[in-house]
Amino acid sequence: MDRLKAMQVFVAVVEGGSLSAAAAAMDLSRPVVTRCVAELETWAGARLLHRSTRRLTLTAAGEALLPACRQVVELADSMRVAAVAPDAALSGQIRLSASHSMGQTQLAPVVAAFVARHPGVSVDLVMADRTVNLIEERIDLAIRIAVELDPNLIARRLCDCHSVVCASPAWLASRGTPRHPAELAKANCLTHSYFGKSVWRFQGPDGAPEAVAVGGNISANDAMTLLAAARAGAGVAMLPVVLAAPALAAGELVAVLEGWTPQLAGVYAVYASRRHMLPALRALLDFLVERFAGDPAWGRWPPAPAVPDRRRESAIEK
Repeated sequence: MDRLKAMQVFVAVVEGGSLSAAAAAMDLSRPVVTRCVAELETWAGARLLHRSTRRLTLTAAGEALLPACRQVVELADSMRVAAVAPDAALSGQIRLSASHSMGQTQLAPVVAAFVARHPGVSVDLVMADRTVNLIEERIDLAIRIAVELDPNLIARRLCDCHSVVCASPAWLASRGTPRHPAELAKANCLTHSYFGKSVWRFQGPDGAPEAVAVGGNISANDAMTLLAAARAGAGVAMLPVVLAAPALAAGELVAVLEGWTPQLAGVYAVYASRRHMLPALRALLDFLVERFAGDPAWGRWPPAPAVPDRRRESAIEK
């Protein structure tokens, strides 16, 4: 048995959701796909998929084997790309999706730097404040902020996304400053449609978790809209630090709940398949990891004070 091929087929079946989808994606016949899965099950000594007329689901053994198969397939694809064109100039078009706020404030400058480095690559930015269907909408890569992702998705974590709870000085002067998350239950909270819509979660000063039911008269599916509403004095908002930092630094917003840390989210690059990944897409993934991981804008609020360069100070004194 060609174990690599069997693993590729198994991963394709899981990602496509059916044997037929895997056959179409890999340009194989349905019987060949069925045989590859059966041979992999024989080699593993366990059934990997529950088959029914409507859907395929992973068995416990399949869930355990899937991550390892994906690693093997990704390694094989990387070796193939390196061997075929190690020095070739990158080319092709990439369809990249993200929310409007992410695209406008963070992603556009990074993409501009990437295409400047690789002029043969073009990037089609698809801004949507919803979860796009990668397959149906022909999206090569989607940037998502989430606490947890569907384990069946293929993703690379780009960086942590810290949040801050804040309100305008005028709102706090008229309503009072919350000191404990429980006080938010009585406040007008500006909520995001897809992130903490009805419950905000925190970690307390002692490390204990705390959750509070929230609600208010404004909700939106875009963080920039909630930022504008908070600045206008509409209520309390939980916002990504990367978006709220300028308004906080300018005094237009004030951070509340000192000592309470909002639930940490992650910034992920999500894609449909590792198989036959274009070199340009793989390069963009690596570029995003490099640029996002070292960006302090995604950190906590208030930001950590800068560490003075003692060597430079000593040189100046001399």
